[in-house]
Amino acid sequence: MSRILIVEDEQHLAGGLRFNLEAEGYTVDVAETGEAGLELVLASSPPIDVVVLDVMLPGIDGFTVVSEMRRAGHFIPTLMLTARGHADDVLKHALTRRPEAIDKLRAGIEIYGVRVYGELKLRMMYDNPDALRMYRYCGKMGLPVTVHIDYEFDTGRKYPRPNYWYGGGIEAFERAVKACPETSFLGHAPGFWAHISGDGQFDKAAYPQGKVMPGGKVVEMLRACPNLYCDLSAGSGCNALKRDPEHAREFLLEFQDRVCYGRDYFDNEHQAFLNSLGLPEEALTKIYSGNALRLVPL
Repeated sequence: MSRILIVEDEQHLAGGLRFNLEAEGYTVDVAETGEAGLELVLASSPPIDVVVLDVMLPGIDGFTVVSEMRRAGHFIPTLMLTARGHADDVLKHALTRRPEAIDKLRAGIEIYGVRVYGELKLRMMYDNPDALRMYRYCGKMGLPVTVHIDYEFDTGRKYPRPNYWYGGGIEAFERAVKACPETSFLGHAPGFWAHISGDGQFDKAAYPQGKVMPGGKVVEMLRACPNLYCDLSAGSGCNALKRDPEHAREFLLEFQDRVCYGRDYFDNEHQAFLNSLGLPEEALTKIYSGNALRLVPL
């Protein structure tokens, strides 16, 4: 049975959480200060499985508790409770680089049989040195890496983020792909698929329309980088094909060994469109399953 630690100085909140968690069958401990919570984490046997942690606590705050847990080698899943909504507070630990990330992935492979790394969706340059080390480890272990790329488009909200921006653009991704030739990558999302065309719309529209123009970066990269694959899922992949069906057929025939089918939708729009293109059965089989099975054999 999982053991949960609640670190919360407001007794009515801690009591309510405890009541509901125990009703679900969990073993629950409660601490009212950061120091007491940290002491329980470091000394508990059996160990704590999950920590529910208030940020604003008497004594050391929740962020400090998390830092001390990590420093002591306790990387326990932690749910932070806070009324502090400023971006600096929210991102203070969310963006802390995790030096044990490769070790955690190794454990995931050994314990759970992890086979794919991703979907990677981070507000950082995808070719930074820490990311490259992770990609190279994925290549060594045979894990394909799926990345999500988005350019900076206003969300119309201040929180949780004012814009969509992930990965640093196609150039950062290209550098990563070329720097890790032993690693298989799958490109995905609006910031990747907009580059199927050389029309320059990638930073002007998340889902560009119109005929596909020559000079698209996706085509260029697929021809130059044999370790690059494409994930067709979601609106971005579907739009990239449907905006120009004639080009879509040519594209899928040329790269039939490098395109992987996916939906990320509840409907069947992707399959209906693929089936309408009159592709050879051999090409469709590769796209629907063959390429994925080469990347992640059963």
